[in-house]
Amino acid sequence: MMNNTPTQPGNDKVEKQHYPLKTYLTFLIPSLIGLFLFMAPLSYQGSYTIPVAILAKAMQAAISTHIVQIITVVIAFMAIVTTLYKAIKPSFIKNNAFLHSLLTPTPIWYVVRVCGGIAAVMAYYQMGPEMIWEENTGGMVLSGLLPTLFCVFIFAGMLLPLLLDFGLLELFGTLLSKVMRPIFNLPGRSAIDCMTSWLGDGSVGILLTSKQYEDKFYTQREAAIVGTTFSAVSITFSLVVIAQVNLEHLFLPFYAAVCLAGLVAAIILPRIPPLRWKKDVFIDGSEPDMKADDLPPGHTNFSWGMHLALTKANNVGSFKKVLIEGVKNAIDMVFGVLPVVMALGTGALMIAEYSSFFEIIGQPFIPYLKLLGIPEAVAASQTIMVGFADMFIPAILAAPIHSDMTRFVIAAMSVTQLIYMSEVGALLLGSKIPVTLIELFVIFILRTLITLPVIVGVAHLIF
Repeated sequence: MMNNTPTQPGNDKVEKQHYPLKTYLTFLIPSLIGLFLFMAPLSYQGSYTIPVAILAKAMQAAISTHIVQIITVVIAFMAIVTTLYKAIKPSFIKNNAFLHSLLTPTPIWYVVRVCGGIAAVMAYYQMGPEMIWEENTGGMVLSGLLPTLFCVFIFAGMLLPLLLDFGLLELFGTLLSKVMRPIFNLPGRSAIDCMTSWLGDGSVGILLTSKQYEDKFYTQREAAIVGTTFSAVSITFSLVVIAQVNLEHLFLPFYAAVCLAGLVAAIILPRIPPLRWKKDVFIDGSEPDMKADDLPPGHTNFSWGMHLALTKANNVGSFKKVLIEGVKNAIDMVFGVLPVVMALGTGALMIAEYSSFFEIIGQPFIPYLKLLGIPEAVAASQTIMVGFADMFIPAILAAPIHSDMTRFVIAAMSVTQLIYMSEVGALLLGSKIPVTLIELFVIFILRTLITLPVIVGVAHLIF
């Protein structure tokens, strides 16, 4: 039996170990399957997406007649069971660390979970005040958004161990650290989160980030940065947004503007508050090894990455344990996060639909938009802040605007703002990633201020 004690960077010399063929296959086969499932762009129903998203869509289609009912039961069940557990605390749950953690949210999140259960039941039965359940508020969240998230969570949660547990991120993290550290001050493995979001689904990227934070691969600062900055909007959704403003023929310059603005925001935001104020400590308060990215003497980036990857693969244990971990991931997301998305998404859309709040707080942007030379600046200002409620609403509000340039800017801005409470914001708040609602709102505004000049600059070159 070989010695599997991890070797730390910074030793005078690290011996290159020789692993059996089984270890190489344990690393290679699951990792290649994981890469394919989470990162291979495939054409599906006229657009490109990743296999995990295709599996989720297939499941959604298969159970489409019952999926809203299932989700309503899940969310209501969590509200009821959490309440009962607080009152009774049966020993079979209390002695199970996973179930106990799932059913003991903080007081604030308990209230959110119960509100989510109430909102789901009201939206399903269309009972109570119409402003809660109608098709632009709770109805949209329950019937339009949650079915997709429900299926994505199941497949992404089950299959995430293929990326996390067999050494792939150890290899990529070492190879990409020379790029990610100097530019973004992040570990190399964070590039995987971004690529997964970019090619497929931002919710999968958040799930991946949260899991790595819980497993002490990201510090509080790193998890907050990756979750709010690198959970990029998928190519597929970007196509939907640009089509909504009738500018499909400009998709390539549109997506170039989105990528450029996103890159600028990713460089600047981690260097200013509130992300700059996040602590560089792990979830348990311990501090990371500051030399973790250093290469030991005698190793290249690739050889050291392979050493870490094969050590990880050699310590995997049984595939049954990996499967159980995947099931727990899926249960945690489906039962823990869906109620949060239902509650916060419905609340945000109610504010957007039934009040002038977002329109009023968009007023200060009018001089900024005029300074940047955007036509119909007053109309454009009304779309800026509403993106915090839902990413698609700005594109809907932009449809009556006559100026192609203004519609282009609004569409690109809504994609680069990134944080919207009907999905990404609620997912971040429902996860273990250390961000608050106020911090998300501040980051949303900062992203808007930073990305707008970049997008407008590209727009002036086109129009």
